[in-house]
Amino acid sequence: MENQNSLKNTGGKLQGLVERITFTSEEDGYSVVKIKAPGYRDLVTVVGNFVSLCPGETLLMEGTWSAHARFGRQFRVDRYETTAPSTVPGIRKYLGSGLIRGIGPKMAERIVKRFAEKTLDIIESQVERLLEIDGIGKYRVGQIQKAWGEQKEIRTLMIFLRSNGASAVLASRIFKNYGQQSVDIVRENPYRLAMDITGVGFLTADRLAVNLGFAADSPLRAEAGILFVLHESAEEGHVYMPCSLLMELCRNRLQIETHILEEALSRLRADMRIKEEKLPPAASGQFEDERAIYLRPLHASEVGAAARFDAIRRYRRLQPRIDSQEALNWVRGRLNFSLAPLQQEAVKQALREKVIVITGGPGTGKTTLVRAILAIYERIGARVSLAAPTGRAAKKLSETTGHPAATIHRLLEFSPQLGGFQRNEHKPLPTDLLIVDEISMMDIVIANHLLKALPSQAVLILVGDSDQLPSVGPGKVLGDIIESGRFPVIRLTEIFRQASQSRIITNAHLIRQGAVPDLRADSGQKQDFYFINREDPQEALKTIVQLCTERIPRRFGLDPMEDVQVLSPMHRGEVGSQNLNFVLQNALNPRGITLELAGRTFRINDKVMQIRNNYDKDVFNGDIGRIRRIDHENGEIRVEFDGRSVKYDFSELEELLHAYAISIHKSQGSEYPAVVFPLLTQHFMMLQRNLLYTAVTRARKLVVIVGSKKALAIAVKNNRIQSRFTLLKERLSPQAQ
Repeated sequence: MENQNSLKNTGGKLQGLVERITFTSEEDGYSVVKIKAPGYRDLVTVVGNFVSLCPGETLLMEGTWSAHARFGRQFRVDRYETTAPSTVPGIRKYLGSGLIRGIGPKMAERIVKRFAEKTLDIIESQVERLLEIDGIGKYRVGQIQKAWGEQKEIRTLMIFLRSNGASAVLASRIFKNYGQQSVDIVRENPYRLAMDITGVGFLTADRLAVNLGFAADSPLRAEAGILFVLHESAEEGHVYMPCSLLMELCRNRLQIETHILEEALSRLRADMRIKEEKLPPAASGQFEDERAIYLRPLHASEVGAAARFDAIRRYRRLQPRIDSQEALNWVRGRLNFSLAPLQQEAVKQALREKVIVITGGPGTGKTTLVRAILAIYERIGARVSLAAPTGRAAKKLSETTGHPAATIHRLLEFSPQLGGFQRNEHKPLPTDLLIVDEISMMDIVIANHLLKALPSQAVLILVGDSDQLPSVGPGKVLGDIIESGRFPVIRLTEIFRQASQSRIITNAHLIRQGAVPDLRADSGQKQDFYFINREDPQEALKTIVQLCTERIPRRFGLDPMEDVQVLSPMHRGEVGSQNLNFVLQNALNPRGITLELAGRTFRINDKVMQIRNNYDKDVFNGDIGRIRRIDHENGEIRVEFDGRSVKYDFSELEELLHAYAISIHKSQGSEYPAVVFPLLTQHFMMLQRNLLYTAVTRARKLVVIVGSKKALAIAVKNNRIQSRFTLLKERLSPQAQ
């Protein structure tokens, strides 16, 4: 058998043992693989599109040799076959690769030592013999048997999908969702994948459908395409789409005629997948009879939020009327500080109105004002609650006010087991005053859930910075509330004396006003705002690495992993977050226990970020943690989030990204001791004032911008904020009541 697996390299053929997989594209299975081949001293690099390879397998390939300018000699694979490993080293690597849950490298070593070349046959047909291995009991044998069977089914599914143009990674997601019905469901309606499986988009399902013979103008494709465009627009922040624009986008994206799309729209409306209503004249633009097309959950959220805002505003206060001047005098004596005139006005509004908005930039006294309002309400015996959209924002709110604060999800007692938020209109929050911070981050869906759970007699105070980026999710709740003119809005503009000594704060306000920040350097003196001129992206990258690994830790005594956060306006490019993560991981955490999976490398102590809400694990989009354990045998890792350990199966790691560098959008609601970010003209599409302002205001002690002054000037001048299609403002306005 050994002779059959020896290297064959005549003509365009090559055979060898998969040693490791250094990169895999989730989209198309394109992989860079290192193989061990007799006759070659070093590992051979092969590249091509593969179906779920595992280390230890034998590859028989046909292709061509080429010389890559950066990576050297490679074998480009056109066709290939795989065989299960037959040698002891191959079997050991195959089993220890994480392929089968319950078997890691150490357990694989013990199994192969006992059964040698017969190992895979034993697992296939005599799995009970694994009980002969010390440390393997009946439970572990059952685990291994189940995983082995699933792997066989997944491999069959992968071959079916791959032969029809789907990616290798997609198969495991489909199998996890549909199990043994997978192939039948995919054949019947591949567009279900985009609707049922998180992370699978319409484009992936569409490619699969084409290969399965579905017509380009099929009714299923038209319906799925409309939903795809609506979901895509929601990801861009829109709550609805004007029908004419939706039809235009669908025609261009799908190449389907209008009458077919209109028929599909009617079916979606009849199936209650979408909601349609006539746009009010002010929002209909150039079209007299323009219609707004909503995904039903977004329509319910917008209508529900508007109704609840009005109900809370109209409901009478249960607390007794309080003399505002007496309350202000009491606060001054109690907290030993005086409030500025605008802050005093805000206190008066908070004691008189049911809903108020407090907005202002850093250093304008929002926290001081919240502390004063809290003290007064607690003095009269009111029940108070504090919340923020993210864990970090809630933690900061708690630290600055001295009062417990929770994320909105925790406040509303989200339970995946019981199905959704447990606090709602039937079980409202036990509170008389709710203060929500970082309100610019709150999208329309969360706003609706929060308002449903707020008792009508309660007072609602919304605190935030209207100049920051809008929410990642759909809507512009803070902007719509302010623009509606329905509720009192207190704009804090005065920068207090202590805050004015920070150049971070003064420069943030200059940026907000459209002025170039003060970049003067105080010779030999420590300051909190630096600009390092770098025009070339490679030089900027080199400087950022030096800052994070040497210069900031040495000069400011900050921990490069815990205290320094790199932000980037873009994902791609030399100084995009993807490449920054790769370079900074190798600079800050180059060694340790490692997991290589789907072309990504995870190490113990890596800094990682959750990229979608996971209610089962109680971790949410934007939460940052550290990998504390990698368990190859059980196929799981442990990530520590704010002192809490969370388990991830290897199959769930698409929920995590490295977080040495993150996007500025993902940084919303968080603060870091030091922020470093590149700002180059190659970021032209993302050079916007609110993006720059948000990045600067994430820092508590230090900001370092690495880039060009031209890019900085472009960002400061560009105050064009992409409009979002939302009707919350119109639903809230007095004319709508």
